[in-house]
Amino acid sequence: MSKSSFPAYIEDKIFEINYSDETVSKITSYFPLTEFEKQEILSIIDDDFSEFHSIFSDNITDEEWNRSKEQIKKKFNDELFKIDENH
Repeated sequence: MSKSSFPAYIEDKIFEINYSDETVSKITSYFPLTEFEKQEILSIIDDDFSEFHSIFSDNITDEEWNRSKEQIKKKFNDELFKIDENH
């Protein structure tokens, strides 16, 4: 299962997918996914899976996400790189 197997609107919200023996073991999104999005993912991976996590705990609308996603991703990545530079 590759990240590109998900619909683009869901793939865009996913920060990271972890695998165990080529099976999805954990999905981390920027913000909590909706129940509909989770159900769509579950129907695609067709596996007993429940490891949904998110970086931020706030729930935001698709409109808010689409308006601010580039800024959120850039800020998150910039801060992640700054952490790496300090070590």
